Parts: sequence; C-alpha cells; structure tokens
Amino acid sequence: MSDQQRTIDYAERGTVIVVPDSEALARLAAETLASTSAEAVAESRQALIALSGGSTPKKMGGLLASQDYVGRVHWNYLQIYWGDERWVPLEDSQSNAGEAMRTFLSRVPIPDENVHPWGTDADLDPALSAERYTRMIREISGVEDSVPVFDLVFLGMGDDGHTLSLFPGTKAIRDTHSLTLAHWVEKLEATRLTFGPALANAASKVVFLVGGAGKAETLHQVLDGEEQPDLLPSQVIRPESGVLLWLVDDAAAAKLERSHG
Repeated sequence: MSDQQRTIDYAERGTVIVVPDSEALARLAAETLASTSAEAVAESRQALIALSGGSTPKKMGGLLASQDYVGRVHWNYLQIYWGDERWVPLEDSQSNAGEAMRTFLSRVPIPDENVHPWGTDADLDPALSAERYTRMIREISGVEDSVPVFDLVFLGMGDDGHTLSLFPGTKAIRDTHSLTLAHWVEKLEATRLTFGPALANAASKVVFLVGGAGKAETLHQVLDGEEQPDLLPSQVIRPESGVLLWLVDDAAAAKLERSHG
C-alpha cells in the first residue's frame, strides 16, 4: 500500500481505503480493474464487471484508455455491464453506458460483443428490459439457477445515501429475489433500471467509489451510524462471501477520520 493511503476497518461494513484526492481515487479504481483482468487471464476465464456512472468512473475510464493502462488490461477477458441505468437512449449524455462507451470503451481494444448496455429503446417496456438483462447475465455467466457471481462491481453513493438506483424509501431496497429490476423513483419522477441487492451482494468484490466533501456526512452516517437501509440504501450492500471496499478521498473521509482518530 502507498504511503499516501490509509485504511479503516469497519468489519461487516467493509474496509475503507483513503487516498489524497480525486486523481488518486481514479487511479486506484483503474488499478483494481486491471488486476481483476489479470486474475481472469490467470484462471483462463471471463471476468464479469459492472461499471457505475459518475465523475470518478469517468476519470477512471480516461486512465484506462491512456497509454499507461490500455496495454495492461486484458480486454478480451472482460464482460462489461452497468449496475444501473437511466431510462434514456444510449445517445443521451445522461446514459451511464452511453457516456462510458463514447469516452473510453470506444478507445480501448475490447470486443463489441463484450460490452452490454441496458436496452433503453423508446418502444421497449422497462420491465422487459430488466428481464432481458437478467437473461443476458445468466447466458454469459452460464449460471441458470443460482445468483451469478460478478468478479467486480463498482458502485457510487449519492448525497442521499442511494447506490445503484436503490433510492431511499423505494421497495427495491428490500427486493431480495430479483437480479435486475425496473422501477419508478418518485423523487426523480423517472424510471430507473438497476441490479437488485441480491446480484450486487453475490459479487466477489464490491467497490464503492466516493469522493468530495459533499459526501462526507452521508458516508459518516452509512458507516458509523445505525443500520437504517430504507433511509441509507448503501447499507444494504453487504457481500455474502465477497470483499467490500470503500475507496474514498480525504475530503469524503473527513468525518470518518474524526470518529476513528
């Protein structure tokens, strides 16, 4: 571990790795993806990876497409998905998959058939889109009956404590059966597509990426506060047998440091 990194152990709530700033945060995320691809090569298999939207994943993507990283990642061994998506066309700037495909996946040598955006065509029913995503995950993973295991799931955390498209007060937080689902989020007045908690919690490694002073209070509540996942949905992420990491910058960790100083 770098001298500029420090860790805080939260036991079942995960391990926090604190880095100085957003650049270091994006670099650590890129390293995490690169190492996951190396593990897949060593085991001669495909790695299932779920990306998230947000500023840190965007910076991570820029790094992965750079000369420092593009040759280090075994792109042929990756199957790329998104943990959640807005109900907008891929061409829309609000599309998580669309932005990633335009800004970095189009600049790296990953086969087109290894990139799996959600279906958000205007003539497609959201519930059917979620069913198709589940079916595609099962087909590619080869897991028909149990919950498929992703090698790496990147997550963000909103100011309100949401993660994926699991928002405070929504029934999706308590859905322990659906691998993926489409639901109406009243506070956004919008339809969202998302992994369910069961799929995220089956992953081998779940990595939250949290940066900025604006997230400090919420992160403090999620990790140091009482268990209240209906208000703080990020608390519902507890991998059953996998690793839970929180990669955060100094600004986001400010109130954690005081509680564990």
